[in-house]
Amino acid sequence: MSVHILGIRHHGPGSARNVKAFLEELQPDIVLIEGPPEADALLPWAGHDDLQPPVAILAWQPDNPRKACFYPFAAFSPEWQAILYAKEHRIPARFMDLPLAHVFGLENEAAAKAAAANEGAAGENNTGDTTGDNGDEKALLNSARQSILQTRQHARQDNHVAEDDEVVPFPVRRDPISHLAAAAGYDDGERWWEHMFEYRQQQEQVFEAVNDAMQALREELPQRDNHVEQLREAWMRKCIRAAEKEMFQRIAVICGAWHGPALQNMPKPKEDNDLLKSLPKAKVATTWIPWTYSRLSYESGYGAGIPSPGWYEHIWEHPTDDGTRWMALVAKLFREQQQDTSVAHVMEAVRLANALAALRQYSRPGLEELNEATLSVLCNGEPVLMQLIRDQLIIRNRIGKVPHEVPAPPLQSDITQWQKKLRLPQTADFKDYQLDLRKENDLERSIFLHRLQLLEIRWGTRQEVSGKGTFKEQWRLQWDPSYSIDIIEKGSWGNTVAEAASNYVIDTAHHTGTLQQVCQMLESAIPAELPAVVDILIHRINNLAATSGDVLQLMQVIPPLVNISKFGNVRKTDAELVNGIIESMIDRICISLPAASTSITEDAALALLELFYGMNDAIGLLQHAALTGSWHNTLQAIAGNRQSAPMIAGYATRLLFDGRILRGEPLLQGFSVAMSVANPPAVAASWLEGFLKGSGTLLLLDESLWGMVYSWVSQLENDIFIQVLPLLRRTFSNFTAPERKKLGAKVKQGGSDTSIKIVATGETDAARGEQGIRVVMQMLGLVDSKLLSDGA
Repeated sequence: MSVHILGIRHHGPGSARNVKAFLEELQPDIVLIEGPPEADALLPWAGHDDLQPPVAILAWQPDNPRKACFYPFAAFSPEWQAILYAKEHRIPARFMDLPLAHVFGLENEAAAKAAAANEGAAGENNTGDTTGDNGDEKALLNSARQSILQTRQHARQDNHVAEDDEVVPFPVRRDPISHLAAAAGYDDGERWWEHMFEYRQQQEQVFEAVNDAMQALREELPQRDNHVEQLREAWMRKCIRAAEKEMFQRIAVICGAWHGPALQNMPKPKEDNDLLKSLPKAKVATTWIPWTYSRLSYESGYGAGIPSPGWYEHIWEHPTDDGTRWMALVAKLFREQQQDTSVAHVMEAVRLANALAALRQYSRPGLEELNEATLSVLCNGEPVLMQLIRDQLIIRNRIGKVPHEVPAPPLQSDITQWQKKLRLPQTADFKDYQLDLRKENDLERSIFLHRLQLLEIRWGTRQEVSGKGTFKEQWRLQWDPSYSIDIIEKGSWGNTVAEAASNYVIDTAHHTGTLQQVCQMLESAIPAELPAVVDILIHRINNLAATSGDVLQLMQVIPPLVNISKFGNVRKTDAELVNGIIESMIDRICISLPAASTSITEDAALALLELFYGMNDAIGLLQHAALTGSWHNTLQAIAGNRQSAPMIAGYATRLLFDGRILRGEPLLQGFSVAMSVANPPAVAASWLEGFLKGSGTLLLLDESLWGMVYSWVSQLENDIFIQVLPLLRRTFSNFTAPERKKLGAKVKQGGSDTSIKIVATGETDAARGEQGIRVVMQMLGLVDSKLLSDGA
């Protein structure tokens, strides 16, 4: 009976190759793998044609779906190769890490203690000063983060040890491998490990060397009092002893390199049993989900992430590549981007990469050497294209595949079935869809995506469609594995997308007092074709609007409600359900708005200005004569009220002009009064900003208005002009570049765009010329003014 400890680096292609070779030689009769025992039932799916890595085991607590963790696997993960070996050779494979039932139980216990301590501290400090409460909140947050970081990522952090026990939001880890790297003359532990294990072809007794190195590190480095790590290693030893009792003769143990010595030098069973006694428990469910290379990288925040998943896949599939294949991929990528790249470029880059590796005493070029050669030869020293290589080749945003038959929560199964039916595959990169709502399949796609949005599952992002027409929608879809958590969480609202969306929106609407939020839900519920939800939301909007005294809040929801009214007809939805609400709300706005436009600050006026713009467009879209008349009367009341905010009064005047209500002499009179020198300059400038909002064409076409503005500006004293200059600059900065250019030309020409034309007739008026000469001579002091007055 023998136990073989294979210390590995998670997601290392060299480690995966070594594990595969070792197992082929050893021919074990059982394989124990670091991972959650609750997922043992998922292992038979390995090797299935439709289970293609990268994939991940998703584990969660059914009564609290937000408490979840992932165990990702790529084709080059040593654990995945061990699972495949066991499957192919029909031997048992088991996960041997501390069960998540205990991990989640410990988390729940720690959270309950922290909450109790927080409540106690809040009770003691309940004196009106919130400083203590904020400190307790921060401590609770840090405690929760530390617990999550110690448990959710524990199965993928074995090569990383924190420098100390300080609780910080994002703990700084020091890789213990860095000590070995420093001894070998490397400044980076990752690079040392890659060249020692991932790139080397001939590796004998590698696992013995790894275990010896880890044993030395564990003896030399200061040990943390990490209770969770001690529990994990105790449970792993317990699983090894259980396999021995079952009389397995050749036991292969695949674990993180850091744990190797702890599993090789076993204490007495009683010590581990005492440590594992009376651990708290929680319910745990598991399933397979697709994963992506981007989520496998460091940048995603994954604790055992790797810097270059795409590169690791390449050296896993082509272990003997000297850089030629890689450079060929780079050249192909560049050519697809219309970049000139020849075979000579590729050959020279390969030579340079191998030369750099030889100078650095490496057995073969690594990614660093290949990148340097690419930058020098293929990119001509310009780093811009290196970002393209990083995204498309080094990271390579690839997504895995999971069979539809894999057990999953009901809501997730329903979403998967809809994705298959509507031909909307999950993709790691974004994919754009333009939907024609007159086509049955596109209409069903739109309904499905709108329902997911109501559930706050943001797989699809709706974008503006160029051109006219209401029968088109533009969507951009990009799948993220974290959506699986959202789906599980929302599964408590129903087993299907329609049921879950309906129940979730109805509950949210009943618990929110924000009119704008309910209107947004209604705007999404109509295209989601949830008629029962629409009725409830309209009733809720009616109640909120009836009790709302905030005219600004009413103005915010009018544009989306008008869109609903128009869009509802396209969706064959009864728009009359919202028309009554719209009419009553507009009437209330028209009554209250004149008073709301007085005695407000400049910032409030700017915010109100945007609401005016939306209201005017919405009322124009309605094409309701009575409502349009009421709105114009309201604008006239605001424009004629001396107490109205100047900016609002100016914009109201502009809207009346655009609506052909105010033209000719009344317009000039109102403009003249507003721009009168009797008004404070800042008030006049603010009124002008409102009047000219959005376009300066009016000043270009109407010489009378331009003359008033020109005259007003020219009469300002220097100090006053400096004071109003910021307002004027803000006003004119909103105009288009051609408008500003033409207005500048008018200023240069003295207020008119009519050029001064001089027509030469060939005749000279001597008498008039003589008078001019006398005046010039007087100005120069060459002639006495008395002589000029005497006619001299």
